[in-house]
Amino acid sequence: MRLIGVGVKTGAKVDKFKEMNLHKEKANFVECPLIKESPASIECRVKEIKELGSHNMFFGEVLAINADKQYIDEKGSFDISKCDLIAYSNGNYYKLGKKLGKFGFSVKKKKKQNQNNRKTKRKY
Repeated sequence: MRLIGVGVKTGAKVDKFKEMNLHKEKANFVECPLIKESPASIECRVKEIKELGSHNMFFGEVLAINADKQYIDEKGSFDISKCDLIAYSNGNYYKLGKKLGKFGFSVKKKKKQNQNNRKTKRKY
């Protein structure tokens, strides 16, 4: 929960690394540092900045995804279920993690019956 404080203070007024006792790590593709204590980092090149009143929305091109090995599954894919994610909404923090389905689950085709009038198995 220590990294939560990073998002509530402006870097224009506070040295977030010093204030939160964080350490810088060299990125592979961008000049700004990564946060060593963060288990995952996404390096992006800013493509567009959209002004939204009091805030700006940044659109970027992903150049690299860096993740601790403990979050990579046996197939080499990032396993988000191992991350103990949290979300912030309306002044409250929520724990995330329950898998609800996978891409296409709401529109997948129904299983067809084969010639012997038995259902065939499909892998999704």
